[in-house]
Formats: sequence, C-alpha cells, structure tokens
Amino acid sequence: MPPPLRRLGLPFAVAFTLLAFTLLAFGTLPAPPARAAETLLSQGRSVTVSGSEPGYSPASAVDGNAGTRWSSAFADPQWIQVDLGSAATVSRVSLNWEAAYAKAFQIQVSDDAANWTTVYGTTTGAGGTQNLTVSGAGRYVRMYGTQRATGYGYSLWEFQVYGTPGTGDGGGDALLSYGRTGAASSSQADGNCWECTPARAFDRDPASRWATSPATGWTDPGWISVDLGAPAQIHKVVLQWDPAYAKSFQIQVSPDGNTWTPVYSTTAGTGFKQTLTVSGSGRYVRMYGTERATPYGYSLWEFQVYGTGGAPVTPPPLPPDPANPPRLVWSDEFDGPAAGKPDPAKWRADPGTGQNGELEYYTDHQNAAKDGAGHLVMEARKEATPGKGCPPDPLTGSTTCQYTSARMNTGATFQFTYGRIEARIKVPKGNGLWPAFWMMGGDFLTGRPWPYNGEVDIMEVLGKDVKTSYSTVHAPAYNGGGGIGGPYKLPGDADFSDDFHVWTADWNSKGIVYGLDGRTVFTLDKEQVERTRGPWVFDHPHYMILNLAVGGDWPGPTDAATPFPARMLVDYVRVYQ
Repeated sequence: MPPPLRRLGLPFAVAFTLLAFTLLAFGTLPAPPARAAETLLSQGRSVTVSGSEPGYSPASAVDGNAGTRWSSAFADPQWIQVDLGSAATVSRVSLNWEAAYAKAFQIQVSDDAANWTTVYGTTTGAGGTQNLTVSGAGRYVRMYGTQRATGYGYSLWEFQVYGTPGTGDGGGDALLSYGRTGAASSSQADGNCWECTPARAFDRDPASRWATSPATGWTDPGWISVDLGAPAQIHKVVLQWDPAYAKSFQIQVSPDGNTWTPVYSTTAGTGFKQTLTVSGSGRYVRMYGTERATPYGYSLWEFQVYGTGGAPVTPPPLPPDPANPPRLVWSDEFDGPAAGKPDPAKWRADPGTGQNGELEYYTDHQNAAKDGAGHLVMEARKEATPGKGCPPDPLTGSTTCQYTSARMNTGATFQFTYGRIEARIKVPKGNGLWPAFWMMGGDFLTGRPWPYNGEVDIMEVLGKDVKTSYSTVHAPAYNGGGGIGGPYKLPGDADFSDDFHVWTADWNSKGIVYGLDGRTVFTLDKEQVERTRGPWVFDHPHYMILNLAVGGDWPGPTDAATPFPARMLVDYVRVYQ
C-alpha cells in the first residue's frame, strides 16, 4: 500500500507538517492522560473489525503504539470493536485518526456484541485526535463509520476506551485465583507431566495442569492451595480434574496459610468439572484431598476461586463471540487461470511426510493447482520420492515414499478464534485415500505438542467408505480413537464422492455445531464436555488445513484398484465472524 501522504496527494506544506507529525508518532507519542477515576480499558484487548487492509491489523489500534495502525476496506459502513473483557462503565473514547478518517461515525456500546446502543454520533468528523466524552456501559465498544472523509477507508493509529472496569463475571464476583501464587503437597516433573507445578492450575489454561509427584505424592492426603494476595470473601470454586481426581476432599480457607477452615466437603467426588458454591473468607484457599479415586495421585487442570476482595490479577480478555448474523471476514474462492497455484497470501504449502502411518510425501504445491473453473485441485499421485522414507508400501514393499500429494494451511497467514468455518468440497473414492479439512491450535506452531493445542476436524472421509463422513475434536483428555465426535451420512445413503458438499463448523464460546449441506449433524456443548470428558481447549486461535492423505492407520492401505491420480476438489473456503 502507498504511504498515506502520497496516497492522498496533499500539498507540499500540508504533507510536510503531517510528515513531521508521523515521525513523532513513530517515536514515543504519549497516550492522552486518563482523567480522575478513569482507567484505560482497551489496551491489549481482543479486537474484531468489519475488514482490514492487508498489513494493517485490528490489534494495532489497541497496542499503545502510535506508529502502528488499523486500516479498513474502502467502503461504507466499516467498524472496529474492542472487547473489554467484562462489563464496564465507559466515560471517554479517544480516536487518533490517520489521514483516512471518518466524516460520519458513531461510538456504540453493547453487552453482547449483537445489540448496540449509540453513546456518541457526528456527521462532521474532522479527523486528527478526538477525545470524546461519552456515558454508557457495556463489555464491547465500537467505532461505527458510516461516511468516509476520503476515497479510502477508515484508519486509526489508536482506539482508546476509558472508564471504570467491571467486576469480572457480571454477578459481583471476580476470578481471584488467576496468576496468584500457589503451593502444593508435591508436584510432578517427568516425561508424563513435565513441570506440573501449582501455577499451572491458576493460569486459566485448560491444557496445562498440576499433579502430585509419583515419587512422593501418590498418597493421601494431597493438597494444592492459592494465595489470593489479600483477604477475600469466597463464593464459588471450580475444579477441572484430570482422571487422577479426588473421591474425598475438602475446600478450605485460611487467613494465614496455617490454620484452615472447611467450607465444602464430600466423600463422593465425581471428577471432571465440579462447580462448588461455598461461603467463607480468607486469604488462602485449598483443595485438601483425603481419598484418591485412582491408584494415581491428585491432578487439576484448573482450580478457580471466585468472590470479592483479594488482590485479583486481571486475566487476558476472553475472545468475543461472532456477531449475529456473522460477517464474512476471510475467503478463498480459488478463482484464476488453470494451473495457478494457491494464493500465498492465504495458504502456505506444508511439505513433508505425513503422520499416522501415512504413505505419501507432501510436495511444495506441486500437487495443488487451480483448474480455471473456480476450484482448487489437490492431487494424489503414484510417484516415488527418492530419499524420503515412509512406512512400507503394501504394493511394492518399498520404504521410499511411493506417493505424492498436497497439504497446505493458513498458519502463517490467518489464525482466528471463533466463527463459522465453511468449505465446499468434492472428495475422491478409493481404498487408502483420506481427504480432510480441519483446524489446529496456533500454539502448535510455537512448540506446544499435540493434542494440548487442540485439533478440530471439520471433515474427514475415508476413500474405502465414501458414504460416511466424520467430525471430531481432540484434546489432552480425549484424542485419537477417543476423540469426541461422530459419523454421519447423506440422505438416502448417497455417495460423498459423487458431488460437492458443504461442511461447516459454527464455533463459539459455548461449543461447536457441525453442519453438512445446511443441516446440523453433530453438536458439542463445551460445558457438557467439561463435565463428562475433560477440559475444553479450543478457546484460542486456530488455523485451517486442507490435505489429501494416502494410506495410514485409519484409512488403511491402497490397493491395485485405487485410482491415481486421485483428486480432491475445493470450491471455496470461507470464515464468518
């Protein structure tokens, strides 16, 4: 994109003045000072937008850096909204506009990001820096632009929201235990649970856990406690157990970490997720286990304490749910000339050998191309890749990879949390073929191992049974053959390989609803999964993957009748939020 001064063709004197301002902005331009009793609520919070110009991300408007910015599409209306994490009283909004500013816009607040109340409106916006006094309350705040001042979009160096923060859950209780110091009777640190320290139970990360030591702690009693930093009134405790749970335990409170008073007791612990209503006061809260439900120790993915007082650490904001109705935020229609490669701004090849006993070598986009009719063709071929090792091929016995295919993902270009994910795909038929459209947690790319990052399979079809499709999720407590999901079929037991079909996943803070051709085929309720199977690890950024595998533990081997080349056709992939 051209720089803003040149883009707008400003006179030299004006351009020079703005250039000087821009140079200052890229230094240490201070934020507007907060007024008495005001807090800057928006910095570093989760942001969603109507759309973005490539390279100008929404997060840049709330990063506290006046040298980075968000820039919208060149159309009306456009908007940017920030999730404050909990309901707050909003008293002021500061907009630091780039040259592409709004002539007409509104500042709006909402409790649910669906129903909005306008607290400021103008049709004579002048750009520059606007400090707007407003009066309203809500968890979400947005700038809703209805008329651009230029032929370009809307662009903000900073979008700052000031006011009084809420209490955390809308009911007067805050999460008091997040990030606080913990202690335990013992902790595990080995290949099965590395650094499973008390802090892992207070990090609001459902894929990390505390566990007692197998060397000294697989005995009774066993305990874990948290220092809330100051005296507090405790109203609720949430325990998300690993399979090593307590059959008998107490929740105890203490003013000093030495003298303990029980506020809850049971001899019939159920494991999984337990939400306990309690009433007590103290600076310290402890789970004191007196009888293990298994031969192992005690282990908690999460130990959350809610109440008032204490010295709570503000946790990172939870991601906002998609708008209702959701809006298209990303898509690939695969238009373009025949033999054109996938758009590198959207997809990157993922070359290498496959997992799960697969027999193919994934090439660097040699097996993926557009067909000129609006489809992506992912092609599996029977051709050897010298120097690349695979499991023995059942037809030749060779351990050199005898097949090539295509795998690509959006890990480096587009990661997102929540939305409606939709793809129209035609799958191939043949023993050993395994087409898939799925998502992986983005932290997989930064070193968190599978399945702790979370995997969401939207579509899998086995070429040996093209009348059945599968949708599944995988997490630490349920993965592989124990993943949660299920098979489903087409009306009349039709063949998936005969035509294109539309697979969808509607993913939000409540769970995932899978759909096929407009009908719901499987629903995963987050709360139910936590109460019956284990922690839900999918409330964080994921990226999309398309691939066509050959062979493997699940689909089984190819045979002489498997057609090559085999083609998986993708008509489009879309994401709505």
